[in-house]
Formats: sequence, structure tokens, C-alpha cells
Amino acid sequence: MSARRKEPADGVREAGILRRKGTWLMDVLLISRLQFAAAALFHFLFVPLTLGLSILVAIMETLWVRAGDEQYRRMARFWGRLFVINFALGVVTGITLEFQFGTNWSRYSAYVGDVFGSLLAIEATLAFFLESTFLGVWIFGWRVLSPRLHALSIWIVAAASNLSAYWILTANAWMQHPVGFAIRNGRAELTSLFEVLAQRTAILSFLHTVGGAYTLAGFFVMGISAWHLLRGNERSFFTKSFRMGLAFALIFSIWELALGHLSGMEVAKTQPAKLAAMESFWESKAGAPLALLAFPDEKNERNCFEFGEMPPLLSVLAYGRADAEVKGLQDFPRDERPPVAPTYLAFRVMFGLGLVFIALTAVGWIWRRNLEARPRYLRLMTWSIPLPYIALQAGWIVTEIGRQPWIVYGLMRTSEAVSPITTTQAGTSLAAFVLVYTILGIADFYLLAKYARRGPGPASRTLSAPPAVADKARA
Repeated sequence: MSARRKEPADGVREAGILRRKGTWLMDVLLISRLQFAAAALFHFLFVPLTLGLSILVAIMETLWVRAGDEQYRRMARFWGRLFVINFALGVVTGITLEFQFGTNWSRYSAYVGDVFGSLLAIEATLAFFLESTFLGVWIFGWRVLSPRLHALSIWIVAAASNLSAYWILTANAWMQHPVGFAIRNGRAELTSLFEVLAQRTAILSFLHTVGGAYTLAGFFVMGISAWHLLRGNERSFFTKSFRMGLAFALIFSIWELALGHLSGMEVAKTQPAKLAAMESFWESKAGAPLALLAFPDEKNERNCFEFGEMPPLLSVLAYGRADAEVKGLQDFPRDERPPVAPTYLAFRVMFGLGLVFIALTAVGWIWRRNLEARPRYLRLMTWSIPLPYIALQAGWIVTEIGRQPWIVYGLMRTSEAVSPITTTQAGTSLAAFVLVYTILGIADFYLLAKYARRGPGPASRTLSAPPAVADKARA
């Protein structure tokens, strides 16, 4: 059952009282939001590569087991080393991120912890346990396990990583569209776990996010492979790697375009104010036009200019009908509108880069059989590694800023969720997070760059193939 809160719960009213006594709470709110944003955006530098690269490594090792080609095993070990480095930083930053629900957002945890906390607890005890355990098996099992069992271990890691993402993204989807709960004793209590897990918002959020993660992994593999091909290093090895990353990225770049459209239709149904902010759309209208570019003027509730207006494209994209009415921002109270400019600009960045990814991978597919003759394209792909990261970060800015001023849409405001702590405490923790995360980020990118440039090493340094695989290769 879904419910909307008409009055603040008893555990939340205190925030309003404190706010009326002074302005310090707004300072704590701002600092806490900055800290959570920094932690979440930094953590999500590592998550998508973990999701996508785990599958690519599993495919590489499976090809080695099936074909007996030693080069595929070298590929699995080389890209697997980069995966492990990235995974370690993802775990560290994910743990500190979850702690903030108790330190900076304790009122949120008290009010909706029965729903939100249950999802995170299941993720930690089920998916993360499988992921971390079998990653250890994979790392230390090269000389111990049979080839099939060793390949199975990395497939379990990949499946558990994506299962972990589903639980976490479902928790976030519940914040976007709360269902399967009831208000009891002044707090939200879970009534239907199935309704929370199976709702359309959660499924689309998961499919859209992992599609972006797989695209990122493909570009990561292509970019590093292109760097080596430009220098003539291990041509056969990196040509195979590039083509594998290319196929992966091409499929999921197109996938993202389709899932983005379905996700937009879901936003139109569940969060119409977010949709209006994404398009900087002010006046409600049937047959609503979509402008390719605009500059929002929030103070005067209009756009300073619009370019490329195409009626009734917004109605068609949002509701599938040319005569559908799209609600404008003016239909929502000012205190229930998300910040328009960052939501609009982030959406344009995400969508624009999505089209760039399709174009780059389509061109690469045409040229895939003669990559070394395309040095300009290879240089472009090397410099394109950061682009999927930017697109994914922009997508999360749309998701989270576009939900404001609600921390749980229609149920609890962000200002009511912050912990009753002092500005000094919040500011100190923010400074500490920024310092520690900067050090961790430098260490991670240094290690990734170091081992990516080093390459797989001479074939003689790899472990000898198990007898069954070696016999297959000789045959």
C-alpha cells in the first residue's frame, strides 16, 4: 500500500521546531547534502566499472575454457587485475556512504528505516557476501581450481555484483516512488516486500543503470586497448580486447537509448515535477513541444530563450500520445519544485553523451577489422574513457536533484530528515570525507593507470594452462 504523508510524523516535527529557533539547521542540511552528494558521486566512480568489467572478465575466461586459447586467459588476468583494484575502492567508499544514514540522516532512518534498512540489510548479507567470498576464490584459485570451477567463480562474482546493484537501486527507487508500506506509529513500515521489489520504477532504474555501467566498461576496455594499439603493444591481445569492449558498448549504448525513453515515461507518471524540470517546461499544455536547448529563468518562471522547438514531441515521448497534456512547473508550488537549471543541464549532458556513444561505437564497428589503420579514431577512444563516467554522474544528478525537495517523494522532505547535529560536527565530517576521498581517488587512479600501461606482460610469465585446456589448444 502506498500512502502520502499529510502532516509530519511525530519524530520529524522536532526538525521544524529547531528550524524556527534559528538558522543553524539549514546550515547542517546544506553541509549534510554536500557530504552525501560527494560520497555518493565518488562511490559511483567505482560501481559501474565493477558491474560491467566483472561480466567482461567472466566472458574472457569462459572463452579460454571453451577454446583453450591462452590469450583469453591472459586477457582475463589482465583486465581482472584492474577489476580487483576498482572493486576494493568501491567497497571502502560504499561502507562509509551507508554510515551516513545514521550520522547525518538519522531522522530519515528513524522514519523509513523499516523499509529502506531492510533492503540494504538483505543486500549486505546476501549479494555482497557472495560477491566478496567468490572474488577471493577467483583471486587465489588460479592454481587450485579446475578451469571450469575457476570460471564459475568469476561468473558468481559478476552475478552477485549485479544482484547487489538491484537491491540498492530498489532502495533508491522506493525513495523516488514509495510503495508497499503503511504509516504506523508515526513511521513508515513495510507491508509488501514483493511490491517494493517488483515495481516498475525499480526494474527500469536497475536496467537503465546497469546498461550505463556496461557501456562504461566497454569504453574503459576500448580506451586502454586503443592506447596500447597506438604504441604497437601486443597487437593481437589488444585488438581482441578492443573488439570485445566495442561489441559490449555498442549493444548497451543502444540499450540505454531505449531504456532512457521508458524511464522518462515512468518519471512523467510518478514524478511530473521532475519531468518538467528536466525539460524546463513551465506552462501546462496538451501537445507539448520539446525544445532542444533552452536557458531556464526560475525567478520569472520562464526560459530566456529556446532553440529547436518541436511540437508535440514532449507529449509523445512522455505519454505516447500527441494530444497528451504535460504539466508545467507553474502548476506546482514553488516549494515543491526541484532546482530547474542543474536538473535540465544534467539531463542534456546525459542524453547528448548517450548519442555520442552510439555514434562512436557504430563507427568502431565499421572499422573493427582494420583498427590500426585508424590512429585518429584510436586516439579519440583513448580520450573518451571519462565520457561514460560523466554521463552516469549526470544521470544521478538528474535522479537526486530532480527529486527535491523530497527525500522520499511525496512522503518526507529532505529538510525533515537531517540529524540534529551541529554545524561544526557536520562541517568537520565533510572536510574529513573530502580529504580521505581525495587520497583514495589519487591512489586508485594511480594504480589503474600503472597496471593498465604495464599491460599483460610477456606470455611466459602467465601460469601454465591446466592439462585439459592445453590439450584442447594443441588439438
